[in-house]
Amino acid sequence: MTSPESLADLPGARPVSARETVHHGMVFDIVRDTVEFAPGVRFDREYMRHPGAVAVLAVDDHDRILLIRQYRHPVGHTLWEIPAGLLDVDGEPPQRGALRELAEETGHRAEALSTLVDLRPSPGGSDEVIRIYLATGAVPLRAEEVDFERTDEEAEIETRWVPLADAVAGVLEGRLTNATTVVGVLALQAQRSARDAEALRPADAPFVARPGRDLP
Repeated sequence: MTSPESLADLPGARPVSARETVHHGMVFDIVRDTVEFAPGVRFDREYMRHPGAVAVLAVDDHDRILLIRQYRHPVGHTLWEIPAGLLDVDGEPPQRGALRELAEETGHRAEALSTLVDLRPSPGGSDEVIRIYLATGAVPLRAEEVDFERTDEEAEIETRWVPLADAVAGVLEGRLTNATTVVGVLALQAQRSARDAEALRPADAPFVARPGRDLP
């Protein structure tokens, strides 16, 4: 019988003999790698290069979570989500980026952060990695702490405290479909429901948002 610790994703990128940037985007690039998969086996793969992202699931003393609703143009829907954003500030620790996104998208700050779960939402077509933090002690920002202005889609953001049980039902009934929200909500529910629930990882647990791939 194998140990639970052995059930883990393993690093080990195959050699890349060539790389071409197919498209430089506003936020993401599309690249084409020639992968030396095994002796005599070579193939090309195109995928999105992503800076990585963080998200925050804030929970209060009444077991409610803080959701935002905003328009998402690629899918043509207005979605309920947990606040999230790109790791696009050079040198910014991911937990600080998470607190920044919480403040900018919800107008709240948190007393404490823990690492809830990490995910790769589409590993067949993107190198994106997302860390979801659990935030406790969230309170509205004071007037003097507000130093940002929401623009574009974020200008219409709505916020709502929602009972965790209602969010879980929304996920399982297909009413909530944002991937990060689905994973965060179910991860928190699983952590709460575990018979011997272990403490979550600290906010500064090791996290590589964009693993490097050095060319030969």
